[in-house]
Amino acid sequence: MSPGETATARAADGLADQVVLDVSRPLRVTHLTPASRRLTLAVVSIGWLRGRSQEALAELRARYLTPAEAERAATLRAPRRRHEWLAGRLALKHAVSAHGRRHWGVDRAPGTVEVRTVVGGIQAGRPVVDAPVEVGLTHSGDFAVAVCGPHAIGVDLEYDRPMPPTLAGLLDGECDPRAPSPEARRLATMPAALRWTCKEAVLKYYGFGLRVDAREVALTGWLPDGRFTWRPGGGLLRHAPTAETRRPTGWAGAVHGHHLALVGR
Repeated sequence: MSPGETATARAADGLADQVVLDVSRPLRVTHLTPASRRLTLAVVSIGWLRGRSQEALAELRARYLTPAEAERAATLRAPRRRHEWLAGRLALKHAVSAHGRRHWGVDRAPGTVEVRTVVGGIQAGRPVVDAPVEVGLTHSGDFAVAVCGPHAIGVDLEYDRPMPPTLAGLLDGECDPRAPSPEARRLATMPAALRWTCKEAVLKYYGFGLRVDAREVALTGWLPDGRFTWRPGGGLLRHAPTAETRRPTGWAGAVHGHHLALVGR
């Protein structure tokens, strides 16, 4: 991975047009537009990592991981988990580094960014970094996607595949194609897997993930520009009372054979 493999600041009208998932590209970094979002997104190809030799992977770990991260990496035994974990750290580090150059004028090498996770409690496992930004991370199939910005972020990526019938039925039960508002009727056209992705992104925004039941996020509409609306259930409000009055903006859409949802202020 080198600066020549990083593309930044791609101008586009829609978020789906700005996110590129290409398994042959090791790394792609994008400063999302409009600029008011102040969000930076990085995609690392897990598929590309799988094709690297053990020597090449060891070189990446030595170049990008801090001692504490290298110690954690050494405990991972399953090859799939090792590749996903390394891809996630690389995505987070490059997102934070590029964000700093873009918004603060700070030229910080990705390898110096330390990624940790919350230990214990309902937010256990949530990634955090040693920089004044919030981060979000998701893995699916061949890709790890990280997003960073000045406020809390929730992001979820799912490969486009059929949902289990029981889960699909529950998700479909939340939609009414005869709803009074066009946004609510349009929600019924959203693929079930994309609706699930929206729910996960909302829960990740609060740092809970699926430690809070996904049914606590009720989707209420999907606009033509990709924005989606939602309301919190009582179980979510017990952990995040501000969700009643300060709901972040959600965006959802199809991206290169995947479903992507992003939630942030």
